[in-house]
Amino acid sequence: MTAFTIYLFCLVIGLVFTLLSVMVGHFFGHGDHVSGSGGHAEAGADSSDMPGISIFSPTVIAAFITAFGGFGIIFTEIPATEKAVVSAPLSIFTAAVIAGGLYKFLSAIFSHTQGSSESHVAALVGTDATVISPIPADGVGEIAYVVGGSRYTAPARVEGGVAVAAGQSVKIKRVVGTQFYVEAAH
Repeated sequence: MTAFTIYLFCLVIGLVFTLLSVMVGHFFGHGDHVSGSGGHAEAGADSSDMPGISIFSPTVIAAFITAFGGFGIIFTEIPATEKAVVSAPLSIFTAAVIAGGLYKFLSAIFSHTQGSSESHVAALVGTDATVISPIPADGVGEIAYVVGGSRYTAPARVEGGVAVAAGQSVKIKRVVGTQFYVEAAH
């Protein structure tokens, strides 16, 4: 078996895998999960349980195999790099650069799309709000607060067990889940 044949085989396998992944994902959805990396197969199997992509994801591996095959074919057509002892290391290096670039690109996309509102909610502690529905001593009312020029409403309980009438100013003391705990402003 020649080096050209091996490169061609890798190129074809990588392209076929990519096309099958696209078709299966499009027509049959993506209901299959694996453990680790948030449960999605495209994230790879690094068992971190964090959303994102792994260097062992099928997408990155397919990119490496496809690039290895494609660049191997190119290098075998260049007289200075046609020998397998030269073209194979060059193909491995180039494929690693391509797969690494894809990994960095996808990681950047996932890091921007996996934002959490948790840090934004924590920043609300100390914010002034107005009671829009009375808050009974042991019950839930509603508050309105303004952040970044936008007005928001939220269910609220009062800390200290003292009822707060509608229209009164309060301060947000803590947020637990979707429940805001407030204290009457002094």
